[in-house]
Amino acid sequence: MFPAGPPSHSLLRLPLLQLLLLVVQAVGRGLGRASPAGGPLEDVVIERYHIPRACPREVQMGDFVRYHYNGTFEDGKKFDSSYDRNTLVAIVVGVGRLITGMDRGLMGMCVNERRRLIVPPHLGYGSIGLAGLIPPDATLYFDVVLLDVWNKEDTVQVSTLLRPPHCPRMVQDGDFVRYHYNGTLLDGTSFDTSYSKGGTYDTYVGSGWLIKGMDQGLLGMCPGERRKIIIPPFLAYGEKGYGDKIPGSAVLIFNVHVIDFHNPADVVEIRTLSRPSETCNETTKLGDFVRYHYNCSLLDGTQLFTSHDYGAPQEATLGANKVIEGLDTGLQGMCVGERRQLIVPPHLAHGESGARGVPGSAVLLFEVELVSREDGLPTGYLFVWHKDPPANLFEDMDLNKDGEVPPEEFSTFIKAQVSEGKGRLMPGQDPEKTIGDMFQNQDRNQDGKITVDELKLKSDEDEERVHEEL
Repeated sequence: MFPAGPPSHSLLRLPLLQLLLLVVQAVGRGLGRASPAGGPLEDVVIERYHIPRACPREVQMGDFVRYHYNGTFEDGKKFDSSYDRNTLVAIVVGVGRLITGMDRGLMGMCVNERRRLIVPPHLGYGSIGLAGLIPPDATLYFDVVLLDVWNKEDTVQVSTLLRPPHCPRMVQDGDFVRYHYNGTLLDGTSFDTSYSKGGTYDTYVGSGWLIKGMDQGLLGMCPGERRKIIIPPFLAYGEKGYGDKIPGSAVLIFNVHVIDFHNPADVVEIRTLSRPSETCNETTKLGDFVRYHYNCSLLDGTQLFTSHDYGAPQEATLGANKVIEGLDTGLQGMCVGERRQLIVPPHLAHGESGARGVPGSAVLLFEVELVSREDGLPTGYLFVWHKDPPANLFEDMDLNKDGEVPPEEFSTFIKAQVSEGKGRLMPGQDPEKTIGDMFQNQDRNQDGKITVDELKLKSDEDEERVHEEL
């Protein structure tokens, strides 16, 4: 529909007398010619005084065109002008709606081409003229610039400008897409751009939120792909146009760059990049305390965050709502030393609102490496024994046997249990703080010491609470 090729040759600008005497035979369709004796013109004379470098299509019979013109007589007196009305002519060519001379003179024109047409009377208003405007047998001169052309048989035209070498998925109906765009008319006039708005245009495809032509043009795009999309008006804003930027019956051109897209049904995509060579007997699970390095970026490669900037791995307890849900899921089932790539859709990341440094509805790409893992503790526990606790717990804890346990004795006892491998503290927190919290929990009257009546295991507390509820 848009064949590529050089525009046809132009006539040089010549003095009027020479031009009228020129017999034009090989320059485009419908070029003018005079009689050999210099008599009346037999056809329209066409002077193509500006031809654009690129001419993807030329006007043909039945095309809808939009153009500006000035109309004058031979003496230069103006009889009509679309500029004076500040309104383009918008009309179908070759179906009898224009004078025959204008129909012929527009054939083969390119968008942004400028022509001067000399229309003899028999191809204009003839021996009758147009009352009050054009006298009988008047030769008419038109300066025309073509700004738009389309046909009712046109479809959306898509040209790929840049396609990434790796395309993990393509846009489908129902996907939510974030993209940048520049929008212009066919003559190059800009009417809108997302780049001036400080963010991408975000919307669902195939759900009626976009003009039909854009819905079609986005299908099949990859993350990071760039396309040129040409949309005829009946798949855009139609005869009415939109606002004061898009005129009625205008062809629209969009240069689109897809940043990312997702579907509300998406889950976390996990791809293993490498695993340690040695046997991996234990993998991460809910409740584990893990340390990991990560790089986080958008799908277009924009770097957002990296743990390497902080000089230490990130720490988290899996399932404790300390990280976004998608990352929490992607860190489960890993071996120490394993590297993974995670693609996290926004409903499992920061959602429509985004976060500091993260755009709303953004798909996130993580590369993670598990540095270490430790078994976590049950919810609500700060310390657990690996086997049964001492039978005489208070007596063992009361180191000086004075019937009370101050903070120093409590701390010494708990640290001994850990160092001897009899128990372990909640990972991921300063041990001193954890032990201090444990002491505060047992010092029920807050007098700075624990008595035998105050000391209770959490499992015993939980059992008492169950009996109370029963």
